[in-house]
Amino acid sequence: MRSVRLKDRVRFGPKGPLGVLVDPMTWRAAPYLLVSAVFGMAWFVVVALATTVAVPLVVVWVGLPLTMATVLMWRGGAMLERRLMGAAFGVRIADPYRGRPEGGLLSHLTWLLGDKATWQDLGYLLMLLPLGLVESALSLALWTATATLLLAPLARVLYVLSDGRTGLIIDDWAGALVAGAAGVALLVVTAYLVRGMAWLHGTLATVLLGGSEEERLRASRARGIDAAEAERRRIERDLHDGAQQRLLSVAVDLGRAQAKFDTEPEEARALIVQAHAGTKAAIAELRDLARGIHPAILTDRGLDAALSGLAARAPVHVDVSVELTERPPAAVESIAYFIVAEALANLAKHSGATEASVAVFGGERGVVVDVWDNGIGGAVVTPDGGLSGLADRAATIDGVLVLHSPAGGPTIVRAELPCEW
Repeated sequence: MRSVRLKDRVRFGPKGPLGVLVDPMTWRAAPYLLVSAVFGMAWFVVVALATTVAVPLVVVWVGLPLTMATVLMWRGGAMLERRLMGAAFGVRIADPYRGRPEGGLLSHLTWLLGDKATWQDLGYLLMLLPLGLVESALSLALWTATATLLLAPLARVLYVLSDGRTGLIIDDWAGALVAGAAGVALLVVTAYLVRGMAWLHGTLATVLLGGSEEERLRASRARGIDAAEAERRRIERDLHDGAQQRLLSVAVDLGRAQAKFDTEPEEARALIVQAHAGTKAAIAELRDLARGIHPAILTDRGLDAALSGLAARAPVHVDVSVELTERPPAAVESIAYFIVAEALANLAKHSGATEASVAVFGGERGVVVDVWDNGIGGAVVTPDGGLSGLADRAATIDGVLVLHSPAGGPTIVRAELPCEW
């Protein structure tokens, strides 16, 4: 059985010099820290110019849409930074915004300006300039010194091969080798300092861009409520457009059959046969709808059997492993089931995978669900997509869903679902 257990948060302190050098997170954080001053300067200029133009015009009507556009712009910048924090530092920061209200321009502007997260976003973008200047300057100095020392032996070789015509003044081989050794030592120091700056930056970003724990919990529960309401509307729509229409047609057929029973028995018999077929079709639709709400096999036999049923219907071979010492709560089972169902549905539609695996096991907080496939990767969580809705559903029990899908694959969907909340 092939399963991949994904870390949803990368450690900032790998053990040993070799660990910090080979850890991909070190080399993902380094480019961001080198150019963070550019991000800081860009956002400072953009926010300053936009605010200077929009705020004075609030006294006339044109200032309201300009102010809203300005606020939405810096919110967009904060959202981009949250994604960059995940890509560069492995820090996952959820959007902490309050739900959008109904109403016109004024109510939306009040909603934007009254949300504490809006001003925390602005504070972070303004803080990014001084923080970025320090990070970029220190990173540039460290990497320049490291590269100079590491390249000293190569410079000595070039000096010898060119018979001293390179313009480089290197006294002897001993000095070049000592400089190279010092470069290796400085490389380790630089890597640790990079991780330290990444940890500090990630911590500040989490505090400012993530809001308080209470705000994050409120936002996640609000998204979960919205997801539940959307699911309720879907069920109503499916009932109205599907089974309800079929049952109405059955009632009409039976009424016509009753009217023709004495005078036209053959036609009445045909109508009864038609009503019988319609009843079976309605029952099948209701069964499918019930399976979409909560499959009976999950209640009766648990996750192992339910997930095996999903795997059997998948278009590729799927290994299933469920290693749980005791049965989790029904809410956890249901969320785990639908996460796997959505992941396998996406696999069939988009991934081009030839094999996949599902692993369910006990974690520190509760139940961990990993879904892996060897497809082309490149999957993203879209705001109105299936995985986004499942992430919100998981958030209602303080769970977390993480997608890891680099271009070229593989794709891993991991969910951590606590059994107590």
